[in-house]
Amino acid sequence: MGRLGNISGAEAVRAFERAGWRKAGQVGSHVVLVRHGNPANLSIPQHRELGTGLLLRQIKRAGLTVDEFLELRRK
Repeated sequence: MGRLGNISGAEAVRAFERAGWRKAGQVGSHVVLVRHGNPANLSIPQHRELGTGLLLRQIKRAGLTVDEFLELRRK
């Protein structure tokens, strides 16, 4: 499993978009992502660095593994 440190909110949104998630809007400083066929919504705060616990929960809600997410981030 890779490392989740030093990932910004903008980087996380780009990685989730590469996995098929789309921006549904923004509420305050949080970007809301949706995916057709998935009942969960992802809410990603636009901070300079996301906490690893928050990021790990969002990755699991998206149905991805940490390694898959990190690979999407590198693309």
